[in-house]
Amino acid sequence: MAAEEHHEEVYAPDQLKPGNRKRAQKGAIISAAIMLLFFWGNQQGNTEKVWLAAIAIGLIAVIIGDAILRRSGLRPNDQ
Repeated sequence: MAAEEHHEEVYAPDQLKPGNRKRAQKGAIISAAIMLLFFWGNQQGNTEKVWLAAIAIGLIAVIIGDAILRRSGLRPNDQ
């Protein structure tokens, strides 16, 4: 019988560091605002507007969902 080998993942110390949550939230809000500014462009149809609005709403929904999960204690508030 061969002995079972146990492999552990190897991480660099900076891979385990959490990112800056406040900076990410500000970046998402600024990105959503810039995407909504593209409504006043030179596009002919509404397909672009639908995608821009959907992605902007998705970014804002992720920020709101993260805040709700952190407030209810379902996500660690490490930063």
